[in-house]
Amino acid sequence: MHEFELINNYFSNISKKNKAALSLNDDVFFDKKKGLVISVDTYNIGTHFIDFKRPDLVIKKILRSSISDLICKGVKPKYYFIAGSGNKKNFTKNNLKKISNSLREEQKKYDLLLGGGDTTFSNKLSFTITSVGYSKKIIYRNQSNVNNDIYVTGNLGDSFIGLQVLKNKIKLNKSKTKYFINKYYMPDIQNKFSKNLLSLATSSMDISDGLITDLNKLINKQNFSYKIYEKFIPVSRNLTNLINSKNLKKIDLVSNGDDYQILFTAKPNNARIINKLSKSLGVKISKIGTILSGKNKSLILDQKGREIANNVSGYIHQFWS
Repeated sequence: MHEFELINNYFSNISKKNKAALSLNDDVFFDKKKGLVISVDTYNIGTHFIDFKRPDLVIKKILRSSISDLICKGVKPKYYFIAGSGNKKNFTKNNLKKISNSLREEQKKYDLLLGGGDTTFSNKLSFTITSVGYSKKIIYRNQSNVNNDIYVTGNLGDSFIGLQVLKNKIKLNKSKTKYFINKYYMPDIQNKFSKNLLSLATSSMDISDGLITDLNKLINKQNFSYKIYEKFIPVSRNLTNLINSKNLKKIDLVSNGDDYQILFTAKPNNARIINKLSKSLGVKISKIGTILSGKNKSLILDQKGREIANNVSGYIHQFWS
């Protein structure tokens, strides 16, 4: 049983009386009347971050990925709460100083305030972050319409390569190694563009589990399909060079997650405004495809318009089979 089956089978039913829970099928809790938006994320060593050799970078990664849940809804994060479970090996004075300094830097970068948290002893290192923002409106999942354009911000796939470098599965030169590892630990979340989603997007979420997996989640309660073009999926120059030199499959590299870019849909008549905003804000925004009716099969097309297979399912928390 994976995480979404677990939620649907055991928890969705007991959330029905709470409209703000959004049927446990979105990125956040949203109390429209109070204008309160909350997300909660837990991060375990070995699952969400490879090790704790760089606590200063690990803490940046998990904080950015947490506030990304609000940013992709068009909401500015205001407060965060952090809980950590670890032992004396994890929480040395030196590590705690690095964690504190990184949190201070991230607070300044994203205009955040620490609201509180908790610390407990455990031999299994983990963190839980609760992010809080205020808004009378958010952009939900499952609000797309047929013929809506599909967009992605930033570049995809760099974080996955960074993870492979850290696992010693890919060998690169010093500068490329540094580039991809930094992308793994410090994703480029698009807070500059976020507020514009409220007037332009019909649905949105962040890409945490892989492009295709998350695109399917974006429309999972609607009888829709999609058509996307591999050539329009944005990747960095460094990743393009790596794909060409090692004969890698682009669609597989962008389907592994940990990108924390915004995946959203919009009406075709908003295309000009989105392109203009992309230039004025200096934020890369790429149209990659179209929402189709459920009568059609979802398609990923190559440069010549041929269907290509996606062999990567993205990240799914599997509890038992």
